[in-house]
Amino acid sequence: QVQLVESGGKLVQAGGSLRLSCAASGRTFQNYAMGWFRQAPGKEREFVARISRSGGTTTYADSVKGRFTISRDNAKNTVYLQMNSLKPVDTAVYYCAADSGFSIGDYVTPRRYDYWGQGTQVTVSS
Repeated sequence: QVQLVESGGKLVQAGGSLRLSCAASGRTFQNYAMGWFRQAPGKEREFVARISRSGGTTTYADSVKGRFTISRDNAKNTVYLQMNSLKPVDTAVYYCAADSGFSIGDYVTPRRYDYWGQGTQVTVSS
């Protein structure tokens, strides 16, 4: 079992920046690839970014490429999402998720991930 707790979400103006954090506890953090997803009201949960177990490989949704950066600190059992040049369309609840590698599905789909945090609200005003 892995417990994930996100933090850092808040109200920010368009063009601003935020850094989200996701603290993990339980099983060995570095055994999991980590992802960030987001869900806006009335929409499906969508992939934002993913980072490999070592942190050496990162992948982004086209909508955030060049603006968001995912990183991890395995010594601190934490994954981060640095969000720059925020837009109102980035408004959503942001979730971190852990991928053990044993679940099926493409890495951009929620079903690939075994554990989820409770989410943190990001609101970008125009």
